[in-house]
Amino acid sequence: MINYVQLFETITQDPRYLANLDWGKARPGHPEGTVRAHIAEVEGNLARLKSRVSEEEYWRLRVLVHTHDTFKAEAVKGVSILDPRSHASLACAFLAEFCNDVDMLAIVQFHDVPFALWRQVDERGPYDEERFARLLKDIRDWDLFLAFCLIDGCTEGKGREPLLWLFETAALHGVQSRFSAEDVM
Repeated sequence: MINYVQLFETITQDPRYLANLDWGKARPGHPEGTVRAHIAEVEGNLARLKSRVSEEEYWRLRVLVHTHDTFKAEAVKGVSILDPRSHASLACAFLAEFCNDVDMLAIVQFHDVPFALWRQVDERGPYDEERFARLLKDIRDWDLFLAFCLIDGCTEGKGREPLLWLFETAALHGVQSRFSAEDVM
């Protein structure tokens, strides 16, 4: 059994985590700039969602908040999220050093896939349905994944269209969750 509170404390004291917090400057999708500022904004969203999740889910989400984008400073820009040099892969490898929660590892690895697929829809209409099918297989805990997408995707610099598309598309593929488009903040 994983103690997620202890996991959070261990991760947030790790020198590699601490070294990356002040990376970043204002950019599209992240007007807040630094990883530290993004974490603070996403933590505010988590606080608003806290009454809808269990205590364990809260701490799992909190760990995800603090790991998902923390390795952007070390990532190679523009590589596939499956590339070991992507921010998602680096964050996943970091988290895997401390826990073997396959759901959390998958969420860190694939948290940006819905946005990438939505961009395909927005830019040209169709999206890579095979990639969405892989996401359906890779993500097992859709409540946790959608809760994370809500708290990460409802920040100041992000439009809500990608989230609305995700909820609609997931429902069309039979995903059942206690979270829905009505929860978009």
